[in-house]
Amino acid sequence: MQLIIPAYNEAARLPRTLVALRRHLAAEPVPGGVEVIVVDNASTDGTAECARRAASRALPVYVVGCDVRGKGAAVRAGIAVTDDAYVGFMDADGATDLHALGVAADLVIGGADVAIGSRGVTGAVTTGRHSAVRAVGARCYRHLAARLVPDVVDTQCGFKVMRGDIARSVLASTRTTGFSFDVEVLARARRSGARIVEFPVAWVDVPGSTFRPARHGLRSFTDLAAIGWRLRTSGAGAPRPVPEMPAPDLGLEMAVEA
Repeated sequence: MQLIIPAYNEAARLPRTLVALRRHLAAEPVPGGVEVIVVDNASTDGTAECARRAASRALPVYVVGCDVRGKGAAVRAGIAVTDDAYVGFMDADGATDLHALGVAADLVIGGADVAIGSRGVTGAVTTGRHSAVRAVGARCYRHLAARLVPDVVDTQCGFKVMRGDIARSVLASTRTTGFSFDVEVLARARRSGARIVEFPVAWVDVPGSTFRPARHGLRSFTDLAAIGWRLRTSGAGAPRPVPEMPAPDLGLEMAVEA
């Protein structure tokens, strides 16, 4: 599996996440192993150097650059260089308990096309800041996102694993560069006929998020409107059958220039 971690000025949090990931995989390995692709999203704090220093035999870490700012742009750049049968992405803060990695891997290997961590389904455990403004904004956002992806409870949890062919096809067609890109990814995957499975995760709010309600909140809502317009005008209608995936070769090597 190739795992994308978008990173903008994450020199403080990313090393801890990569160490935790390496230790977790030593205790709970994923079939075929894991390679990490850190996408340096025009950072100014040495994020790329921190990622390269974290590379090891146990956990290969590659770095690619993305000058277009935004989490969606960074994830798209990372997915574009993958070649594995299974790919995923997670946040640099490590907010989602890494047990989710094995659960997601089992789901996609077992037949799901997209496995997404969720803080909104039965069994999920979340620990976070309490803010009336954030809570109201989140409820409004979920209500609008549900119009585009009605069968997904939590579109925004930053932990998703997908069949590689579907991920590369779907991400190549997305245009959202900011935090709402998850909605476009899931909406396009759903319309392609992909089987999306949502599973509960343990999630802890980690200080240092680059999301600011005052700065990014309105943009997230306008992005939802833009996503809906693109889907309506692109001819994306009823879900289409997903072609059978050839037998995966999990031993593929990736060549990415750091």
